[in-house]
Amino acid sequence: MKVTRGKGAVKKDKNERKAVLKASKSSNKRTKNVKSAKKDPNKPKRPPSAFFVFLEEFRKVYKQEHPNVKAVSAVGKAGGEKWKSLTDAEKAPFEAKAAKRKLDYEKLMTAYNKKQESTEDEDEEESEKSKSEVHDDDDDEELEEVKEDDD
Repeated sequence: MKVTRGKGAVKKDKNERKAVLKASKSSNKRTKNVKSAKKDPNKPKRPPSAFFVFLEEFRKVYKQEHPNVKAVSAVGKAGGEKWKSLTDAEKAPFEAKAAKRKLDYEKLMTAYNKKQESTEDEDEEESEKSKSEVHDDDDDEELEEVKEDDD
């Protein structure tokens, strides 16, 4: 005994799937339309990891040995393979350099954050002043109107 669906059931399933797809697409659009805060160009860059410190030096050596290779991906693959083959003792100098750069970065970030806090405080004070000045002007105008009405 073969059970078959009617055409109406097939259309209903397709419509349900379309509705689900539309709902998921619309939620994706909402997340794409939300703009992230603008990046501050004065903010310090994050320090490179030990691997990227190694890769800086490896690129120079690799380009000398393979002057014809122009692909960035080839250099990256070769660097990754070389990094995996290094022992912990061989990786130590790169990890030490990365740790030093991280400390420098943390110092820069604390200074940057302090500067940001101080500028935010100044902005808040200015906005409070401007609000009070605006309200003072409004009060003066109201008093003048009241005086004119009394005259």
